Amino acid sequence: MTTSTSARTSTSIGNRGETVNPASPAIDTASVTALLERGRTLATPVLRAAVNRLAPPMDTVAAYHFGWIDAEGNPSTGDSGKAVRPALALLSAEAAGAAPEVGIPGAVAVELVHNFSLLHDDLMDGDEQRRHRDTVWKVHGPAQAILVGDALFALANEILLELGTVDAGRATRRLTLATRKLIDGQAQDISYEHRERVTVEECLEMEGNKTGALLACAVSIGAVLGGADDRTADTLEKYGYHLGLAFQAVDDLLGIWGDPEATGKQTWSDLRQRKKSLPVVAALDAGGPASERLARILAADAKKSETEIADFTEEEFASRAALIEEAGGREWTSQEARRQHATAIAALDEIEMPEKVRAQLVALADFVVVRER
Repeated sequence: MTTSTSARTSTSIGNRGETVNPASPAIDTASVTALLERGRTLATPVLRAAVNRLAPPMDTVAAYHFGWIDAEGNPSTGDSGKAVRPALALLSAEAAGAAPEVGIPGAVAVELVHNFSLLHDDLMDGDEQRRHRDTVWKVHGPAQAILVGDALFALANEILLELGTVDAGRATRRLTLATRKLIDGQAQDISYEHRERVTVEECLEMEGNKTGALLACAVSIGAVLGGADDRTADTLEKYGYHLGLAFQAVDDLLGIWGDPEATGKQTWSDLRQRKKSLPVVAALDAGGPASERLARILAADAKKSETEIADFTEEEFASRAALIEEAGGREWTSQEARRQHATAIAALDEIEMPEKVRAQLVALADFVVVRER
């Protein structure tokens, strides 16, 4: 798996004043929509078949999580996510010269792991809403959220290994490594919530594990299934890793300033959970009156119970968000998303691939950086 050395080097706080093009990339909306829809269309039937293997009631609990049924078990057309990872897996196969269908098992496996992490994360973070609906643990209880998450992880490996090929074994190794890194990132994220200070480097390492590793796997797994060599797969992972950091930087912005109607989460959701996300960490590292005041407030918050935090008013959360912005955390994170986006795009020049596939990977990267902002 590609390391985050280059990311850390280019994103130190010393670069806070560097010139970064403030203009967002123009999105080829039609192209991106078609890619996401193709990934969803090709992967969903196989994903549904995999979920149907689960014993009751895990099959219906998983179906609820994916938005296929409502809480009463009736068919639903609920939001099941943007399907970025399946789209990347299919493009990955094409980057290696294979048909997109070759990447379907990889797309499904990565989507199963991603949703395993969401089920567990929602429970650990106490999130009651995801995709504009009550989360699984809220509807079906914590035990089912844990069990179904575990089952999805097992299914992911099963889907790949039952292909019975050498390349399937290679793909499974990459997926299990990415999963371990994802879990490492979640553990780091939780441990940071009650620390007064976290460095930018630590935050980037955590987010590279939690988000970058699985996106890196998604954009290499189809190529591996298509017989690509390790150099090609590693370079695609580099693109995916930095794309994941850009994705997470935007997610961190949405976690504080995002519109609940768009995000499906509470206002100030990351502040409610005391997350040391990039805007917070960058603001604390910036120095100056706003940074120092924010540090005092968050240090006091770290000693409060979850009940006390839950009793905060909207104005109290808004005042913390305003200090983060005043200290420069919001702008630095926005620029960081663009830096990571540029690094991801540059990686595509290191290997040969069809020009159409390269353009589609660029379009998806552009979408990730400007989504919902």
